[in-house]
Amino acid sequence: MNSDSMPVQTVIVYHSGYGHTTRMAAAVAEGAGTGAVLVAIDPEGNIADDAWQSLAGADAIVFGSPTYMGGPSWQFKKFADASSKPWFEGAWQNKIFGGFTNSASLNGDKLNTLEYFVLLSGQHAGIWVGLDIKPANAKASKRDDLNRMGSYIAPMAQTPADASPEEMSSGDLETARLYGARVALIAGQFRAGKSQPL
Repeated sequence: MNSDSMPVQTVIVYHSGYGHTTRMAAAVAEGAGTGAVLVAIDPEGNIADDAWQSLAGADAIVFGSPTYMGGPSWQFKKFADASSKPWFEGAWQNKIFGGFTNSASLNGDKLNTLEYFVLLSGQHAGIWVGLDIKPANAKASKRDDLNRMGSYIAPMAQTPADASPEEMSSGDLETARLYGARVALIAGQFRAGKSQPL
């Protein structure tokens, strides 16, 4: 089986403090399809050695973190700092990248977390995938509409501080699922394009 006929390998690497980001990660993975791999950053900010190998072999890497105090969690930042080794080796160069975040407040400074992910992908010479779902910003818009946060960079979710992961907005999760599908689609197109002769 040649590489073009294999499923696109999308690795979703994320930290979740209370389970909400885990649900988003699962939705992204569902959208990305059979080649999706979930890599959870543990409470100490570490991932397993074989997870680094998964990242090295990925066609696409999607970052996920809750937004705490205006940015990603310290556990995610520890992972980002540890990615300096693949950065030095150019291991993630020209990969497709994406990301997602959740916070308790409607704004919650989630944009800063997504911008952090964009910059991290840029550090790795990657190619970022934006969200292609227009915002739900009319008077008739509801909590479970797609892209109700009005983000263009990547999916944002909002979950009240006293709400369980099971109470997350179905629209936020569907936005994440559709984004995972988009990331995998673009990664597949990019992989096929690279295999064509110049």
